[in-house]
Amino acid sequence: MTLYSCSECKKAYPIEVTWWKCECGGLLDLVQSESDKKYDNWTSQRSIWRYFSSMVGSEYLTGWRSITLGEGQTPLLELDESTSNTFIKVDFMMPTLSFKDRGAAVLVTLAKQLGVNKLIVDSSGNAGTAIAAYSAKAGIDCDVYVSVNTSPNKLAQIQAHGANIKTVSGTREDVAIAAQSAVEEEQVFYASHVYNPYFYEGTKTYAYEVYEQLGTVPDTVLIPVGNGTLLLGVYYGFKELLEAKKIDYMPKIIAIQAEKCAPLAKAFESGELTAKSVVNEGTLAEGIAIASPARSKQIVEAVRETDGTFITVSEDEILEARVKLAAKGFYVEITSAINYAGYTKYGNSKDEVIVIPLCGAGIKSST
Repeated sequence: MTLYSCSECKKAYPIEVTWWKCECGGLLDLVQSESDKKYDNWTSQRSIWRYFSSMVGSEYLTGWRSITLGEGQTPLLELDESTSNTFIKVDFMMPTLSFKDRGAAVLVTLAKQLGVNKLIVDSSGNAGTAIAAYSAKAGIDCDVYVSVNTSPNKLAQIQAHGANIKTVSGTREDVAIAAQSAVEEEQVFYASHVYNPYFYEGTKTYAYEVYEQLGTVPDTVLIPVGNGTLLLGVYYGFKELLEAKKIDYMPKIIAIQAEKCAPLAKAFESGELTAKSVVNEGTLAEGIAIASPARSKQIVEAVRETDGTFITVSEDEILEARVKLAAKGFYVEITSAINYAGYTKYGNSKDEVIVIPLCGAGIKSST
């Protein structure tokens, strides 16, 4: 039987519509018997649902066939001929053009199975478009809380799927607070890619796919990080493969942040366990402009545990990286270009096998 468990006080909660945090304010994780997860029963499905048997709490996800839009199984390609050990995972080749579809498909599947009629999500854009699309497929009413400064292209996507857009003036944290207040007032499902741990059951499939596509485990994975939804998913996925003796070691996680909004990098460098809130000085990388990440402790621990590190990137470096990627044929949104910018600063060894995600399509950006 799967339960939510508080990461702080360890209190357990049933998987129900209105639980999204502990009564003590702590974040919820998923707890399930290890024997319930299977790594030798992956199916022939060409989507994230190939890995259904390895998802924690899969008993609440049995209706996935009515929700899926074909997310996952994105290409893994050599960056170019001169870097044969560096690979890019083209994760913007998704139904809504971002990696967030991995988690959104799982989270909306859960909501549908719980009998949810309406859900609320807050987002910098991509999670909102993903949740809106899958909610439309599921026939669930969807309110998406976003900043007034969100890319018009992302707002157009959300609106096209029939979701209700709720714009909020202020910081990304102000947007989350507004959404959470509405969730408490209306007592509806909070489809949060930060708070609901089912989202990570989707993003961890990134690690499974890399493992299968490479036929081994990479030495290093570079991951952009704001709220940590991809980073934590990748960490959980590889850790589970290690525990299942499918791989022999954990890849090193290199986390990338923008210099103008880097609370996690600052915490890591100072040896702190959790990140202190910072002021977002106005980075173009809107998708990771998170001044106060709720899961900062888990993110920093994951990087430290894998002997990884943080790299911060300037605005000019992000824009230059976007131009260079486009010259290689990959047109990505500005936030996604930070990954390549981080790679150029990393200084890898010749034989080091590296995987870099391209998280969002260029058409999502307003510039």
